[in-house]
Formats: sequence, structure tokens, C-alpha cells
Amino acid sequence: MEIEIATIGGYEEVGRQMTAVRAGDDVVIFDMGLNLSKVLLHDNVETEKLHSLDLIDMGAIPDDRVMSDLEGDVKAIVPTHGHLDHIGAISKLAHRYNAPIVASPFTIELVKQQIQGEEKFGVENDLIKMEAGETMQLSDDVELEFVNVTHSIIDAINPVVHTPEGAIVYGLDKRMDHTPVLGDPIDMKRFREIGREGNGVLAYIEDCTNAGRKGRTPSESVARRHLKDVLYSIEDYDGGIVATTFSSHIARVKSLVEFAEDIGRTPVLLGRSMEKYSGTAERLNFVDFPEELGMFGHRKSVDRTFKRIMKEGKENYLPIVTGHQGEPRAMLTRMGRGETPYQLDSGDKVVFSARVIPEPTNEGQRYQSERLLKMQGARIYDDVHVSGHLREEGHYQMLDALQPQNVIPAHQNMKGFAPYVDLCESQGYRLGKDLHVTRNGNLIQLVE
Repeated sequence: MEIEIATIGGYEEVGRQMTAVRAGDDVVIFDMGLNLSKVLLHDNVETEKLHSLDLIDMGAIPDDRVMSDLEGDVKAIVPTHGHLDHIGAISKLAHRYNAPIVASPFTIELVKQQIQGEEKFGVENDLIKMEAGETMQLSDDVELEFVNVTHSIIDAINPVVHTPEGAIVYGLDKRMDHTPVLGDPIDMKRFREIGREGNGVLAYIEDCTNAGRKGRTPSESVARRHLKDVLYSIEDYDGGIVATTFSSHIARVKSLVEFAEDIGRTPVLLGRSMEKYSGTAERLNFVDFPEELGMFGHRKSVDRTFKRIMKEGKENYLPIVTGHQGEPRAMLTRMGRGETPYQLDSGDKVVFSARVIPEPTNEGQRYQSERLLKMQGARIYDDVHVSGHLREEGHYQMLDALQPQNVIPAHQNMKGFAPYVDLCESQGYRLGKDLHVTRNGNLIQLVE
């Protein structure tokens, strides 16, 4: 059976992920993501009002024209998890393919909301929920399987396409978490089985984000302990404490809510995306928040909440807000600019339970946001966080578990691929032979 892989997006940057696998006449697409930094460069761009061609020209979504070179029918579009760099282009591109979108329940719900917010295309692809551990027959010879992984968002999976030539494992994005705060641990047992079944693993496509960092990525339970230590250490402060984290990071939001109450403060979630992700997770029973937890996304209701906090006393509340990357219109940035009724005073604490995404646009915006907060006298607690991506030792473990015949680095640029290439070469892979470094828009023929 002919096996071919199209590397469409995410092979020259972190963002706009999209890869297609052709096995015989069957094609599976993994991810259709957005490159947020490209959108942020154009101030006040509303992606839902733009045509896909404009967004492709901006470098914001994958240029999927290489798909016309794949001879086969798309059987499924499979986003791995709900981050925008993996699902943000579905509402722009999915309508071009007569295929269902197959994803885990939380991811499907976020995809549904993404499609409902679309203004240009009526995306009518069927939405199919599939749980980790389940399989779907795409044709007589090709099967799709979801393996449970842990990441900085709940309900993440790594999809596997089983073919007569071996399995193709799409390894974006994950860390090895054996003690997650929410959800099940990573299913390493299943990865080891896949590496030893039938013809083994023909190809492994891997996220290289932290491949250059030594050691292993800590568990979310470590971040939870770190966060607890920080918040308990400022328990006696009688002024304002504000926290910010990835709004999609439900496990972290859960920890913030719990620790706020432990230190005698009422938690409140503020910002559109904070309301969207936490509200969706609660509705689908992924998390059990206190019944009285306030979630406010609309600007007017957020400002009303801020007024109430100022009236009743900042020392009684912990606002959990958007804006950890310094996004211009996010809640924390507006607070730093003095554009909300919440007054920051000298000595007030701002806890960043997130790292800045290592990309120039984000780094610049975050720097500006922190300067504005400091100018108002805020004390900053930084990097109360663990990454959602594998470090060096996690990569060794995955290669050992899967023993893939071919490896394809992804989710980075050329510079970012280098540490992973070194790591693979130390394990006996050879560049240009069974280690395939590529760019967006290329085809890799694995079996002719």
C-alpha cells in the first residue's frame, strides 16, 4: 500500500498545525490550526470575518493547496485537542473536504463553537465524538485509533492510523504526566503495544517544542504544588491579588479556584475565553466548580464585577483573568493600562501561572504588559507553571516505546528542529534516510 505524508502547516513555526496521511486511497487530516502571532501582528483583525485566502496570505492558517497532489479521498479530519493552533482553521478550511471531523468530546465541543462563530463559510461537516481508547474503521485496510495523552488542556489524544504497512502515530502535543490534576495519565502501555504489534510503527510525527531542554517535563501536580506555595505565602496580604493563566488550562483554573477559597478569597473568572473554556468543561462534567463561582465574559459584566470588587474590598476576591501573554485586548492588559474599574495599588500581587510563549510577538507584548503593571506598583510572581510539551527524556522514552521506522519532526522551525534531530541521530536515525526534516507544503513518500 502506498503511504504518503503531506506536511502542510507547523513545519516552519509553532502554530497553524496541519498534516495529512494518505494510505492507499484513504486520506486522514490531522489538525487545522491558527498561527495566533500572525493574527496579532495585524491589529484589530477579526479572523471570523476574513476569507481563508486572506488568512493564508497572512500566514495565519495552513496553505492546504498541496492537498490537490494527494490522490485519495479524505475520510476524516482529526484535531488532537482544543488549542487554537490545532483547531483555529477548521472553520475556514474544513468545508473544502467531504469528511467528518472526529475528535474527543471536549475538543468537538470547542470545534462546534469555533464553527458557530464563523461568518464566511457554512461549515457543515459531521462532528463525531470518539473517546481515547476507541477505534474507527475508515476502510477495509485502514483504522483510526485515539490514544490518551496529557497536555495543558483536557481530553487530548494522539491519533494513530493503522495500515497494512504499519502504524502512523501523530504525536502532537503532549507531556508524560502520570499524576495529572484532571483526567487520566498518559497511556504509555498502549504506545508500547503499538510499537510491537504487526509491522510496528512506520512513522512517528513528533512535536519538538521542548526537545532542547534537558530532563523531563514535570507533572501538572508539581505546578499545583508550586501555585499553592505562592498563594499561601501571600495569604496575609490585605490588598489585591490577581492571577492569570491559559484560559484553556482547566486543571490550572481548578487549582486557582480551590486555593483562592483556601486563603479566604472569592474566586471569579473574568474574560471571554475564560468563560468559554471553563463553562464548556463544567457543562460537559470534566470539572466540578463551586456552584457560586462567577464566570463573566462580556466586557460590561466584567466591569460591573470589578466595580463590585472595589466596593466590597479587593482583599476579599481573587480575580482569575485572561492576558498572561500580554494580549492587547485581554483583561490583565486592560487592568495594566488603567482601563477597568479595578485599581491596582502599590504592593498588589499579580501571579502569572503561565510562561510566555517563546515567540517575538508574545515576548514583546508580555514585556509591555509587565512594565505597565509594575508602573502601578504591582509585585509580579512569574512562571508558576509547567509546560505541556515533552523535554529530552520524554522524547527518548517515546522513541523507545514506539521504535518507529521513520521519524518526522514537527511543531517548530528549522532552528527548533535541531535539538530533536541530534537526539534522533544519537538513537541511530539518519537525516535524509529515516529522519525526515521538512517544510510546509511538502510530500514525503514512505512506501511506494
